[in-house]
Amino acid sequence: MAQDSLSQVFAALADPTRRAILSRLSEGAATVGQVAEMFAISAPAISQHLKVLERVGLVERTTTAQWRTLTLRPEPLDAVAEWVDHHRRDWDQRLDRLEAHLDTINEEEYQ
Repeated sequence: MAQDSLSQVFAALADPTRRAILSRLSEGAATVGQVAEMFAISAPAISQHLKVLERVGLVERTTTAQWRTLTLRPEPLDAVAEWVDHHRRDWDQRLDRLEAHLDTINEEEYQ
């Protein structure tokens, strides 16, 4: 079953190595080698992480001569931020209603 793009982005962000890669790329473009230096894992493992990030559109890889440069593509994060903001508002409203209800119960107990 195909996942929607938001689910794929969340799945990509679930891994701490991939989040670290994105944090590094938020500072500016880097070569694959520069990114790989950050981790004590194999080159194939780094490659797999990069493929996941590329597949969901968070990373773009360009090749110039022998250099493979990675660039952060923040657009998929916009959908994540929108989802979180929407649900945060909903959760805040629910918590406000719960607080008001509990205040009412407490006032009734003390009367």
